[in-house]
Amino acid sequence: MQLNSLAFRLFATTVAWTFIVLPLAGVLIYALYRNDTVASHDRRLGLLLTVLQSDSIDNGGDVPGTSNDVGEPLFSVSQSGWYWQIKPLENKPGRRLISESLADDIYPLPSELNVDPGDDEKRWATVIGPASQTLRVVEVMHVFGQGAEAQRYSISVAGTLAEVERSLGSFRARLLQALTLAGFGLIAVTLFQVRFGLQPLRAIEKNLSAIRTGDAQRLDGKVPAEIAPLQAELNALLKSNQEIVERARTQVGNLAHALKTPIAVLVNEARDDKSAFGGKVIEQTELMRDQVTHYLNRARMAANVGVIGRATDVKVVGEALARTLQRIYKEKRLDISVDCPDGLRFKGERQDLEEMLGNLMDNACKWSIATVRLTARPLADTTPARLELLVEDDGPGLTDEQLAAPVQRGRRLDETQPGSGLGHSIVADLTSANAGTFERGKSDLGGLKVRLILPLAAA
Repeated sequence: MQLNSLAFRLFATTVAWTFIVLPLAGVLIYALYRNDTVASHDRRLGLLLTVLQSDSIDNGGDVPGTSNDVGEPLFSVSQSGWYWQIKPLENKPGRRLISESLADDIYPLPSELNVDPGDDEKRWATVIGPASQTLRVVEVMHVFGQGAEAQRYSISVAGTLAEVERSLGSFRARLLQALTLAGFGLIAVTLFQVRFGLQPLRAIEKNLSAIRTGDAQRLDGKVPAEIAPLQAELNALLKSNQEIVERARTQVGNLAHALKTPIAVLVNEARDDKSAFGGKVIEQTELMRDQVTHYLNRARMAANVGVIGRATDVKVVGEALARTLQRIYKEKRLDISVDCPDGLRFKGERQDLEEMLGNLMDNACKWSIATVRLTARPLADTTPARLELLVEDDGPGLTDEQLAAPVQRGRRLDETQPGSGLGHSIVADLTSANAGTFERGKSDLGGLKVRLILPLAAA
């Protein structure tokens, strides 16, 4: 999954959204649960306070009294975290009652902390009580007795928040586990969704690769409705490209046939003239025929270059040329070898590769003493992919000055051998037209080495 791919964008967006939404959802759920838990704890304290207040009134009458049970067994367990007390206010003498769990300890009252009462006359506060316990305290004021005997008392109930914290801690851990599993589950589902949703694009990629390498001519297969217009446009583009190439080939062929006859007539007429003028006409006509052939080849080459779906097996072409040249130069008994891995393919027309290798290997056979070697291999770490072709011989080779000289059309480096001087020029033109490079150098066999770098078709 590359950084600039659609799959990465979709996946990264979902992951980012997951890491934003799930924590926010977790915070919201935890806050709601915490508020609910604290409210439940407060309701329990309020209920106990109501029971304590009613019990003290029923048992004491004009003075506070209680059964000391108040319906909660923890009030009888020392330092249990659950306490109650009834305390006279305004520094007046009176009876002070406390739960057994409080023993000789005390806890601060909301009224002592200047907490105002609510609509129900109850005061709430969170304080530190016996044994450094965090307590939630609820307090209400009640007047016992009448007239001069009336006395205000504070009736309060305190409950530890440890139970609330334990409950919140347990819920927090479970919530974290659930959200973590949900997050990883969403990421896994998103990864599957992205791969499944983009599967048609990968199928199109494979089909386009098959077209580019020559294994298919059009983009076939059933695709989703959203991609169907793209498939239709690509097929229309491929068809248009093929039609343009065919028209170019037809025009080049027509031009070739149109020129052959006039040139042949000129050559035949000039042969009947034994004068110097006739010889000059024949010489120039032959040169003109070579030039016409050269430029027709270039026109055909320009039409073919960049055509989608053209790929040529290098080993097949190389071995076929080696067999042909063995027969042509059988008197020299040359050792013509082809070193090429199976499946290595040139991204271009077979005719172009045959012409390039044919010119180079024929030239090598002319000048070699005993050995001609063709080596082909893919180049590593090149973008786009490239292959290297080396044609070498053990002939006299070229001087440093000749190697440094540019390739010129019609220029022959040695007049002792027959030829038009177009061989290397044609190869250089074909190589350039196929987005490649042409180099000449000295071979370790002793003769000339020509190196071609050409586009490599995908396996």
